Amino acid sequence: MRVIDRYITRELALPFIVVILILVGLFASFSSARLLAGAVTESLGLAALFKLVMLKTLIAMEVLIPVALYIAIISGLSRLNRDQELNVLRASGVSGKRIVLIVLMVAIPVAVISGMLSSYVRPWAYAENYILDAQAEAELNTNRFQAGRFYGSERSGRVVYVQSKDEVNKQMDNVFHYINTPETSEIIIAKKAEQVQPSREARPTIVLSEGYLYQLSHTAVRDDMIQFEQLTYFTDSELALRYRRKAAPTRTLWESEEPWEIAELQWRISRPLATLLLALIAVTFIQTVPRQDKATRTYLLAAVVFAVYYNLSGLAKNWVEQGVVNTTIGVWWLYALMFFALLLYALKPGQKLLSLR
Repeated sequence: MRVIDRYITRELALPFIVVILILVGLFASFSSARLLAGAVTESLGLAALFKLVMLKTLIAMEVLIPVALYIAIISGLSRLNRDQELNVLRASGVSGKRIVLIVLMVAIPVAVISGMLSSYVRPWAYAENYILDAQAEAELNTNRFQAGRFYGSERSGRVVYVQSKDEVNKQMDNVFHYINTPETSEIIIAKKAEQVQPSREARPTIVLSEGYLYQLSHTAVRDDMIQFEQLTYFTDSELALRYRRKAAPTRTLWESEEPWEIAELQWRISRPLATLLLALIAVTFIQTVPRQDKATRTYLLAAVVFAVYYNLSGLAKNWVEQGVVNTTIGVWWLYALMFFALLLYALKPGQKLLSLR
């Protein structure tokens, strides 16, 4: 029996490795294209680009791994079923329960890895990603700007001009900064500017010296003008707010009573359970009698089921964050629903996999 166990395990493990490599490659390529389009290399350089891609890929692994396992189980068992090998195994005394146990032997280690990535690697990756994103998105970055050129951002409505720059001391001279918001237009003119690199917990800042700040209101009659000797300017604080919860250590979230942090904690610790349930759902798509004409429909149905699950998982998390669902129920109602659906399938007369009879 061990030979059969190893054979089926290999038929599941090989597709899993192939699929996860393909998904990681596609995701890394997509992330690289987006970062290059956002001029990250101009801001931070190629080394930071590669690090950002690595971090974003690590963050995505908690989703990519269950997807790869889901596809691998459907693909591997479908191949065995199509070639009549499942029928031969059943005729040799290998029950459907035995095949499911072999699937779980593959899925459980994968689920543990997914849980470790979600609980420990993902928060670390978000924290590192936040620092690089903050530096890349900072509109006033001395490493980014060259003297004598205008830099604009349609996203923030910002325009920056630097007349001269000291590369050694990382200082800029004669700086012009303009930003347009729905309420006001703001212009800063300063003789000197120096970028302050953000620490892990701080927001990126720039210190401006000897200048003027003009605030032109779009609604009020009166405008303001301020002369300053030194002005500390905070840039792009949205990133800090966006990623702080996702970068929080799991042990910190355990102590929180805030719904949005509880939702994040439940999302992390539900990854192993989600991986196992998806693996069992994948088993249900295997037909007891091979039908070539049903293969395309089976894969299409499997894709629809996963899409429904993925959207429901995001909805469950959002409901906890918004207080729609009590934190005690949390995201667990979705996995209870999945387990109940699997239980009904297992009790269904006539099916030979996942059978409890």
